[in-house]
Amino acid sequence: MELCGPNMSESGGSLCQVKQLPCHTAPLCRLQAGGHHMHNLPHLTHPPWANHPAPAVVSSPAVAIRHRVNGATAASCSSPDCTASRLEEEVALARGTSKGKVVVTGGGGYFGFRLGRELARQGLSVILLDMNKPPCDVPDGAIFYQSDIRDYPSLYKVCEGVDCIFHTASYGMSGPEQLRKEQVESVNVGGTNNVINVCKERSIPRLVYTSTINVVFAGKPIEDGDEDSVAYVPPDVHIDHYSRTKAIAEQMVLSANGCSLKGGELLQTCVLRPCGIYGPEERRHLHRVMVNVERRLFSFRFGDPQARMNWVHVDNLVLAHTLAAEALTLKKSCAASGQVYFINDGVSVNLFEWLTPLFEKLGYSRPLINLPVSLVYSAAILVEYLHVALRPVVTVPLLFTRSEVRNIAVSHTFKIDKAHRELGYCPKLYSLADSVEQYLKSQKPCSTSPFFNLSWTSQHLILLLLMGLIVVLLMLSCIFCQN
Repeated sequence: MELCGPNMSESGGSLCQVKQLPCHTAPLCRLQAGGHHMHNLPHLTHPPWANHPAPAVVSSPAVAIRHRVNGATAASCSSPDCTASRLEEEVALARGTSKGKVVVTGGGGYFGFRLGRELARQGLSVILLDMNKPPCDVPDGAIFYQSDIRDYPSLYKVCEGVDCIFHTASYGMSGPEQLRKEQVESVNVGGTNNVINVCKERSIPRLVYTSTINVVFAGKPIEDGDEDSVAYVPPDVHIDHYSRTKAIAEQMVLSANGCSLKGGELLQTCVLRPCGIYGPEERRHLHRVMVNVERRLFSFRFGDPQARMNWVHVDNLVLAHTLAAEALTLKKSCAASGQVYFINDGVSVNLFEWLTPLFEKLGYSRPLINLPVSLVYSAAILVEYLHVALRPVVTVPLLFTRSEVRNIAVSHTFKIDKAHRELGYCPKLYSLADSVEQYLKSQKPCSTSPFFNLSWTSQHLILLLLMGLIVVLLMLSCIFCQN
């Protein structure tokens, strides 16, 4: 994902090669979440939803800026002074008719960008903050700032006069990124620590955090779970770094709720837990499945044939975030303050049945071969190990990670009654077939990989060999146990 949203740049966008920066050492109100401690400090005062002077944003010479306000798109300039001057002028223009000012971290990713676009459409002045540039032109009323949420000084400068932060940025949601422990922790925990700190120091009264259902799901079936009936998975039970770090970050955000701001206000925070995201131009889930289907690597199914899960259309997730931010205001009696909400389309589906439109559009039938979950899970363990061990030499195909095997094989569904009741969240009905149709029309021909990367036929062969090896190992284990 990625310095992009949960399902982002999809969201999800790669982290790019950046230098890890230490988290800001300014203290927060004391809280403990997964072993992280923070303390009190003085803050600056800004009343919510008021017109403040435009911030002068300074970026490093290596950072490229792309932005567009009121229809004007300016060319990038590598000079910090040039960048700051342009941003100051254009933010001032945007705020002439602005209803408030917000920051969307992960704003270059699939979800974060669409959230920022909707907020700008509603008349807000929006700053999209991400390591990766958005795939489309920045909408009127928004500015894109290319930066790392782990860079506290940069984050602090961007957030002057901000009324609300939508923290959608994360890293390691799926695929090979899940295996990069240091980056996952530094972005998801360290980056969130910075976001909370900047809310305190800039006296930003509202923080909406995009979490994940994985903070409560560890491979055991959950049917119609709600916010009160399911508990956090213990940190040592998580088998992937993304889920573990998102749980830590979520508890940090909730613990920061109610901290005093210098002007006498309180910091209001809430958490949204979406499931997998789909929608037009989504390139993380659909793209990955489509490529594997075309390579005939998705020719089998596994797990409970009746297993069901939830998905959320990107527009429904955008709606939930705008409602959550509104529910943190005094106008709405801060109804969402300190609360968590599961967010999905309100329906549960079987993954393989739900993906039928994709198989049909590509001219393939649904997987008919059923494999034991233990076999697929064991293969995932082996492939994860080989992927990491051989990364400097070759790119070993990663069809599924262990976490993804569990997500597919086991039923886990969640109710959205609380979001409907407290936020007024009423998701619209969407069809995956429409998104598949739009995706297939917009997809670009795949480029050939460097010779260090394996061709798809080689990937297929390696995967079959690995699964064959797993079968042999399981048979030998059974024989050994019998003897």
